Amino acid sequence: MSDVKAFSVEADSNVRLDLFVAHHADLSRTQAATLIAQGHVMVNGRREKASYRPERGEVVRVEIPKVQKRIISGEDIPISVVYEDESLLVVDKPAGMVVHPAPGNWTGTLVNALLGRAGEDGLSMEGDPERAGMVHRLDKETSGLLIVAKTDRAHRLLSAALASRRVVRRYALMIWGHLSSDTLTIDKPIARDPRDRKRMAIVNKGRPAKTDLIRLARFDAGDFLRAHLHSGRTHQIRVHLASIGHPVMGDDVYGGVIP
Repeated sequence: MSDVKAFSVEADSNVRLDLFVAHHADLSRTQAATLIAQGHVMVNGRREKASYRPERGEVVRVEIPKVQKRIISGEDIPISVVYEDESLLVVDKPAGMVVHPAPGNWTGTLVNALLGRAGEDGLSMEGDPERAGMVHRLDKETSGLLIVAKTDRAHRLLSAALASRRVVRRYALMIWGHLSSDTLTIDKPIARDPRDRKRMAIVNKGRPAKTDLIRLARFDAGDFLRAHLHSGRTHQIRVHLASIGHPVMGDDVYGGVIP
């Protein structure tokens, strides 16, 4: 079984086929190039190379093969639980740990650890099995507290609370350089980077994103900040700070690592 999508080429779509497919099918450029090479992308019924530039009026047909669901197994991985009751638990996720299984990280994740600790009966199974108990996430290299739902009812209530902004999320971070004032609000829309689908970027037609920043301390190399999110876009803090020339220290994706 496959998922088939068709996209018409507009007058201003003067881009390579791999970028066109990545943008319209919400894939990474590598995934799009792989589909093209395997013959799963047709332009007006014919195969083309990834470098081909579709012309106005052509129809690009993309066939995305269904991926067989993997069995996610519990693993004996130590985790720090700072609070637990019959409905939920709060985990202190360390930097370097991926939250849930996905291509490239099918083992060693927080979900694997939680399943190893409690089993499937001890976590909410709302949604995908790969995200058992998860109602929100943190980036791999970000440490911090995560709320995990043990029951389906808790999962629904927590998800609704997050969606309605009744759960406040604050982050502490170091940036390169210094803000011009002790407080700053960045309100810029975020979406997938059209040039690299693995990254996020400031995009005019992206989803609204707002971050409040407060300087807690100032050091020679940079500022120590507290960030408060009004939205929860992927890589939001990192993208917002990089956009004003003050990337997060240690961020090798958005310019926070000194060569």
